[in-house]
This record gives sequence, C-alpha cells and structure tokens, in this order.
Amino acid sequence: MKQQANILIVDDDQDILVAGKLLLKRKFSDISICNQPEQLPTKLQQTSFDVILLDMNFGPGESSGEQGLYWLNQILTLSPSTIVIMITAHGSVDIAVEAIKRGATDFIAKPWQNEKVISTVTTALELKRSREETKHLKAANEALKKQNSAHVPMIIGQSSAMTRIFNMIERAAPTDANVLILGENGTGKELVAHEIHRQSKRAEHVFLSIDLGALSETLFESELFGHKKGAFTGAQQDRIGMLKAADGGTLFLDEIGNLPLHLQAKLLTVLEQRKVTPVGSNTAESFDVRIIAATNLDPVQLQDEQSFRQDLLFRLNTVEITLPPLRERGSDILAIAEHYLTLYEKKYQKASLTFDEQAKEAMLKAVWPGNVRALRHAIERAVIMCDTSSITSTNLQLTVEQPLSTNNQVITDTDTDTDIQTLDAIEKQAISKALKRHKYNISHSAKALGLTRAALYRRMEKHGL
Repeated sequence: MKQQANILIVDDDQDILVAGKLLLKRKFSDISICNQPEQLPTKLQQTSFDVILLDMNFGPGESSGEQGLYWLNQILTLSPSTIVIMITAHGSVDIAVEAIKRGATDFIAKPWQNEKVISTVTTALELKRSREETKHLKAANEALKKQNSAHVPMIIGQSSAMTRIFNMIERAAPTDANVLILGENGTGKELVAHEIHRQSKRAEHVFLSIDLGALSETLFESELFGHKKGAFTGAQQDRIGMLKAADGGTLFLDEIGNLPLHLQAKLLTVLEQRKVTPVGSNTAESFDVRIIAATNLDPVQLQDEQSFRQDLLFRLNTVEITLPPLRERGSDILAIAEHYLTLYEKKYQKASLTFDEQAKEAMLKAVWPGNVRALRHAIERAVIMCDTSSITSTNLQLTVEQPLSTNNQVITDTDTDTDIQTLDAIEKQAISKALKRHKYNISHSAKALGLTRAALYRRMEKHGL
C-alpha cells in the first residue's frame, strides 16, 4: 500500500522529473513535477506539499547553487512546515551543506541511487509528521493550561487570618522555594497551591496535582517517576511520570502526610538529586519542577519521626503556610456563601435566590467540620432543594453543634485541660455521628464531612469504625 504523501519535484531536466515521478509513485500517493521554479509561489498557494525535492541549479551553465538557495528561501517563507530536499550534482556537496544550514532537511546527489531516494523521502515524511504532532501537542498543552487556569476558583476572604495568608502567598510565589501548606480538610489547600503557581515565574508552564493519599504503594513509582514498556505486568508502553510531565512548572503533592516512610525516602532522594529514573530504566533523567505539598496533619504529627521523615520535611517546608479553619474566619462565611450561591444558581438554572436571616444566622453559628468544602456542599444542596426565592435554614440542613462533653460534664472555656478531648477523639466522634446519621452510606457521609470517599475510608480504618 502506498504511503499518503504530497510530493513535488522541481528540476529543469525533464528526464530527471520523469524518472523521479516514476520512482516515487511506487511508494507514495501523490507526485507532482515542475520544470519552472517561478511557478512555485502559485503552486504553494494551491497545494500543501509534504516534501519538495528542489534542484540546486536551473538553466544551462549554472553551477553556483545560488538559484537553489534563493528558491529554498522562498519555499520556507511561503510554507515553513514543508520539508525541502535539495538535488545537487555530484561534487557539489559544499553547496548542499550550505543549503542545509539555511533550512533544507537533506540532499540527494546526481546521479542518484533509487534506494537512497526512497529512504531519504521516507525519513523526511517521518520528520514532517513528527513536527506536526509536536506542534499539535504544544497547542493542546497551551489550551489545557489556559483552560485549567481559567477554571481555578478564586480564594475568597477579607478576614485578618486570610489577609496574612495572601501576604505569605505574595512573598513566596515569585521565588522557587518549595512550599508546605498545612490545614484541615476543606480549607482550600489546593486553591492556595494554584494561586502560588499563578503568581510565580512558572505561571506559563503546567500545574499538575496528584493525591498521594489515594495512590497505592504499588503505583507510587510508576505515577511519579514513570515507567518503560515491559517494566512490569500491564506496562504496555512507555509512560512519563508526573515529575517529568510537570517539567518547568509546578507539581502539587496533596495528602503527603499519608505517604509511608519507605516511599518518603524514595521521594526525598529524587528531590535532592533533581533526577528521576523511570521504572525499568537505568538512565536518570533531570527535571526542573517546583514542589508544593499539602497535608492535614498538624505540626506535632509532622515532627514525629515515626510518621514523617524530618529530612523530607526540611526539604518541603522552605516556606510553610497554615490555613485557618472556617470557624476562625467567621467574617468570610457569608461572602463565601454568596459566591457559591451565584455559582449554583447558574449551574441549576434557578432564579435569583437570597438567604433569609435565619439561614445567615445558621451559617454563622455552624462549626463547619468540613470547612469551605462543607459550606459549598450545603449551598449546592440548598439551591437544589429550594422551591422559593429565599433559601432558609431548613434548606441548608445545618446542625448547630452542641458543646462536647465527657463523663456527662459539659466542656466550657473554664474547664481544666484534663477535660478537653484530643483531636483524634473529636474526629472519631464526628465521623461516627455522620455515619449513623446517613445510615453508613459512605458517599453521603463523606460529603457531609467535606471529605473524599478515599479520605473517609482511611479515617474509618484509623479509628476502627
């Protein structure tokens, strides 16, 4: 079967044109000939050629090659993506080399060998298609980067706590320092990572995110480092790892606190060497990536060497940003609620909705264990369930938390430290309550808590629920 290709031969020797056309027709689909180079501009306007074979000299006595160089320049000006192969007389190799310096891809010497001509044209077509694929991938990548940046939600907040966060982002973003973001689930750690990238010198490059908490140990190296075809069962082709895919840009490592110690050691080695070796390969590849990591572990847990390597922590937290929970930024709650109300009005095609006073009061009094994520889910649910123009506290389905108690004693601000429950106990209590309320439906319970299903499963296993 002939290879699909549009090829043009330009030469003033009719015998060369006929011989070339007969030869190339055996392997390629469309062959055109031209004995007058002056016709090239018109032909290039009418047809998109993949490859042009161009003679170096036209007319009796011409041997300088200047005509060929002139028309080479015209072709590349009018059709930069066209591959040009020069046809030169034996002994004019120096002129052909000059043509390659000016943009030609290769040359064929007269008298030619048929196998050489076929091989040269085939290689030229492969180069043409490779360039087109590269161009397409670059265009797709640019479109994806624009789309991703356009769909990143903004960080809403004017409280003093968020003002401090904005100041830290502004200072850290222009540097290439690694950043560690701490905070409870749903506080917006990934949004902050996006904002750091947006304000950085790498903003024109890719931002990639990977949830290490949802990544199995067996896939860790393959996902981050990449693998070669045949490296393990199921590796049907080469795969680039996230560290190389984000080259030049930013890689966000979410839930890094859930990474086992032995995998922490592998990550540390790669980050220190700035080189990665794909699974199944013996060759290390350099990468240039800014690392932003995030975890919901508190500082005490992070400083426990039994759960987190301190050398990796030092590598990650050149700059450390701790996001406040929603309950500590009460002045932002209604502004965030209004933002999501507008968003979900459009999504579900509802008329202009407003919060009544009871709804506002309920939102301000709620504890929001799932933080902004829980608030967002509550607003979405309310918009769906609301059948009037005003959202009520009933639509929001919020539960105002009662003071916690131990041994039937209510905990107040004046209680002693011995009465205060640990964070783990509070977390276990909240998860148990959500599971019972939703009859152990994992999806509904996770949504109510502002967690992903995977995160809820991990915490249920942790607390033996």
